[in-house]
Amino acid sequence: MDFSYSPRTQELQARLAAFMAEHVYPAEPQWWAEIEANTRAGRRWTPLEVIERLKPKARAAGLWNLFLPPHAEGAGAKAEAEFTFGLSNQDYAPLAEMMGAVPWSSEIFNCSAPDTGNMETIARYGSAEHKKRWLEPLLAGEIRSAFAMTEPAVASSDATNIEAEIRRDGSDYVINGRKWWTSGAGDPRCQIFIFMGKTDPGAPRHSQQSMILVPRETPGITILRPLTVFGYDDAPHGHMEVDFKNVRVPASNILLGEGRGFEIAQGRLGPGRIHHCMRLIGLAERALRLMCERATQRVAFGKTLAQQGVTQERIAEARCLIDQARLLTLKAAWMMDMAGNKSAKAEIAMIKVVAPNMACQVIDWAMQVHGGAGMSQDTPLAYYYTLARTLRFADGPDEVHRNAIAKLELGKIAPRG
Repeated sequence: MDFSYSPRTQELQARLAAFMAEHVYPAEPQWWAEIEANTRAGRRWTPLEVIERLKPKARAAGLWNLFLPPHAEGAGAKAEAEFTFGLSNQDYAPLAEMMGAVPWSSEIFNCSAPDTGNMETIARYGSAEHKKRWLEPLLAGEIRSAFAMTEPAVASSDATNIEAEIRRDGSDYVINGRKWWTSGAGDPRCQIFIFMGKTDPGAPRHSQQSMILVPRETPGITILRPLTVFGYDDAPHGHMEVDFKNVRVPASNILLGEGRGFEIAQGRLGPGRIHHCMRLIGLAERALRLMCERATQRVAFGKTLAQQGVTQERIAEARCLIDQARLLTLKAAWMMDMAGNKSAKAEIAMIKVVAPNMACQVIDWAMQVHGGAGMSQDTPLAYYYTLARTLRFADGPDEVHRNAIAKLELGKIAPRG
């Protein structure tokens, strides 16, 4: 396997790096200032001007929808959807890492979750009508979206537990259920949900679930509250608890057909996990840089922190951990590109365990070097930690992925008679 970046990727890396240096990094103080000002003014859920101002610049620079694959070969699709841009997982991975260094920057390039996964889902599994109504404005950055899967009443780490009901009623489906950690639902620009629920509780275990498109303005949808992570609510994006009560949508809104929810989830989550892990690697790189800068500037017990043996050990270990995580993630991306998501199921599970744990550890060491400042608003490290820690749950908790890895490993051993 060859992990060298293609000429196209190298060219995009150079352009993205220049854009980040000219526009994004200098805007970080403004981003924090807007968050603070909106909080004081009681308008937490207002889109941030700093991001909206930079979106046209990114689009004009040709740095828009970078996440898109070369095509969307959705199962059951009549024809493949071709994209004029189109990057492989391996080509996009290093770009996601660069965006990850500034967690909010991916929205500037229309490359932020859950919109990326939702756009791919509609592109792969949606009808021509779905694509016209929802995919086109999402690709244009005119609206945003949410993905409603996890439920508060059941252990959603086992998705077969999901109890939300999608019941056929004539030419409609009627939806009932309560969801939470529905990312993006708090954004006033959110116009469409992808909702996962049961259409047939009596079907085989992995054929009970379906996914359906639910317009945000449909009667019966109530945003109950934003959920916080260590006190952060991620406004204006948000992670919301949402109640769906007798929500009626046309039967044509079903994606791919009844009982195909798990099939769609597998097509959706593979690339998304590459994106998440590479962004975390970028975040860890940023934390390591902050750690090194701080270590060279602060003196304790007669020498700089950088001269202390324990700090040097942690810096060295951080470098090893980051590079190991990157190589494993690139391997998973390469395997997905070569032979599809199923060929990389072990690697996808491994990166989902390795990258968030690595990022948590590196950020924790960086916080330690910063002392009290590392936990305060004077550095972004505490916020970085909440993002990394969240990813040990999102898209499946560590335990589920470790279980899958172990089963695959044990399956290599032929049973003895």
